[in-house]
Amino acid sequence: MTLDQRQTPLFDKLKQFSQQRPMSFHVPGHKNGHVFPKDARKYFSEILPIDLTELTNLDDLHAPHGVIKEAERLAKQYFNTMHTYFLIGGSTVGNLAMILATCLEGETVIVQRNSHKSIMNGLEMAKANPVFIAPSYDKYMYRYTHPRIETLKQAIKDHPETKVLILTYPDYFGHTYVLKEMIQLAHAHEIIVLIDEAHGVHFSLGEPFPPSALELGADIVVQSAHKMAPAMTMASFLHVNSSRVSKNRLSHYLQMLQSSSPSYPLLASLDIARYFLANLTSEDIEKTLQSVNEIRSMLKSLPYCEVLPIIKGDDPTKLTLHVEGISGYEIAKLFEQEGIYPELATHNQVLFIHGLHPFNRLDDLKKSLNRLKLQLKSHSNHDTIDVTNLFSSNVQSLALSYQMMNTLQVNNVSFKQAIGYVAAEAIIPYPPGIPLILKGETITEEHITIMEQLIKQGANFQQRKRPTTMNVFTDVKEKK
Repeated sequence: MTLDQRQTPLFDKLKQFSQQRPMSFHVPGHKNGHVFPKDARKYFSEILPIDLTELTNLDDLHAPHGVIKEAERLAKQYFNTMHTYFLIGGSTVGNLAMILATCLEGETVIVQRNSHKSIMNGLEMAKANPVFIAPSYDKYMYRYTHPRIETLKQAIKDHPETKVLILTYPDYFGHTYVLKEMIQLAHAHEIIVLIDEAHGVHFSLGEPFPPSALELGADIVVQSAHKMAPAMTMASFLHVNSSRVSKNRLSHYLQMLQSSSPSYPLLASLDIARYFLANLTSEDIEKTLQSVNEIRSMLKSLPYCEVLPIIKGDDPTKLTLHVEGISGYEIAKLFEQEGIYPELATHNQVLFIHGLHPFNRLDDLKKSLNRLKLQLKSHSNHDTIDVTNLFSSNVQSLALSYQMMNTLQVNNVSFKQAIGYVAAEAIIPYPPGIPLILKGETITEEHITIMEQLIKQGANFQQRKRPTTMNVFTDVKEKK
């Protein structure tokens, strides 16, 4: 049965309920928006009436049978999946749940080394045995991208007992790769494939966007609806795409990990995001891409900067500025001083995410960029950071198991003292949230050198302002 993708059943039910002017003798405490500080009310007044709880006819996220189930069915049909879950804890909760539902304690899991921290946290929670496959350095993109299929083949050969493969597709910059071949290789060895597709919810639109991991055959795919579709922050989808995974286990872990009081505005925004994608026309997409090209042309005029070309198969809405003679962190700050806020900066690049609608402030952008040009012309050059040999091995295991780590003493030492010890914490530049050093990984001199250089250039590390020390397991040290 084909469903009408013009419907938004959950959002409509919330509107209908709030229009009845119900008398609230239930949570939340703002009482449909009546109990709220006056200065803040003008910003929240429109959404508070639909910030409700599990009342009669409003359904229950953890046991959906009404409007939430209907909204999930519409998403399931649009994305062409066996089942689609609504998430209100971001792709983070989806990544945790898919790992816990498929990885048993001690089982071998092959994992892309440059995955998001939530993947690493999920592995630790599952007490899995991770084998990391390193990404290759792309000299044309000036960064690490994805693991080669040859690396995956080697990892499977070395670890035939592998149960699960976890990959990220696309990367933060919208870059894709030969995922279908990797999925087919994994399935040929009876390995379940989990994909963190946080930045690919709009791949459901088809060309000119890359194919989704769902289309390419992955077993579970997690997507952040708030990154490219117009959902609220933390609203995400988890898609089940095969019978290799247990829907009951997924539901169990999602119930454990997600709030027992889920946000109805977040849930409704997922209903709306699916509606938006399903009803976007080819003309809408064409206008968006025209806008992307206009902005690319404007950015090309900046000194020190190269706008990386859009490679066929990559996401055209991501604009990457490669910089030389100035760090990405520094130029991002200059952009922000002009009221332009990019998505992220690294030591040598700045990422801009266009979105799925034409940019409507081109004149303002042009004026800001002209002022920025003048500032950059007077800027002095500085040294660059060489990260082309960051990974010593293409296939790498942790120095300690997660079970062993729980038994060892942790001490805080200086960077230089840390070399040779095993890290008791992950060191994570954020964004993008990909660990530079993994918890359980032996710390090398190369790690410390790069971290010190990143700090000097202005990188932000989570859980620390200006790191000069780190936590290590002092019971274990690599012998020189």
